[in-house]
Amino acid sequence: MRERIVTGLIGGALFVGMVLIGGWIFALFISIVASIAMVELLRMKKIAPLSLMGMISLLSMWLLLVPTNWFEMIVPSYFTKVEIFVFMILVLLMFTVITKNSFTFDQVGFVILSSVYVGFGFHYLIMTRDIPDYGMLLVFYVLFIIWTTDSGAYFVGRKWGRRKLWPDISPKKTIEGSIGGVIAAVVIGTVFYAIVPIFSSYLLALFVIIVTSIFGQLGDLVESALKRHYAVKDSGNVLPGHGGILDRFDSLIYVMPILHLLYLI
Repeated sequence: MRERIVTGLIGGALFVGMVLIGGWIFALFISIVASIAMVELLRMKKIAPLSLMGMISLLSMWLLLVPTNWFEMIVPSYFTKVEIFVFMILVLLMFTVITKNSFTFDQVGFVILSSVYVGFGFHYLIMTRDIPDYGMLLVFYVLFIIWTTDSGAYFVGRKWGRRKLWPDISPKKTIEGSIGGVIAAVVIGTVFYAIVPIFSSYLLALFVIIVTSIFGQLGDLVESALKRHYAVKDSGNVLPGHGGILDRFDSLIYVMPILHLLYLI
């Protein structure tokens, strides 16, 4: 427990500090974090990160991760991200033939989906921080909603939890805890909005709160399902007492793309 608390304090302070700084420093920091997360996924699938397939996987993830303005400075304008990503998919499929199926179609699917999951998740985190004037507050707002949901779900579930939410995936989570997490998020999110009204209306803020709280819990379940499928307790061990990067960022990288796709951010 002491190790967990120390790691949490140091890691939390570092992340909050990076959010406060913003700019290219934050983007670079998140790029490193995303790379570690991708390595964790590759190791789950038993793909060596420094192998040819591992490096192609990391390149695919970086392609989706990199901020749009950085991409436009590096790559000629007649190439789009989508076109290059499709080309990399074709290269991966080609390797199933070259390696005589030692690199399988299933592994290609894993690499593509992992690249989208990690790359887009952290990409939208960077893009949110880069929003003029309100970017920093928006990141903190989403973080507070996720943290409040987790805390509310834990304490309500521990006190009143009876019915299991999804026992095959996460045996300890309960329906009562999940609902309690959403209610706690609405309360704290409303207080945050009352102090710093960063949305055009409370109705919009309420919608952001509910979407973040619900899909944040779903993002946690997605990562739990992934770990259960590959029979691992934690995604990694880079954070002593907390597991891996994916264990800490699973909700955030699932929620961020959804908020952008729904035009809530």
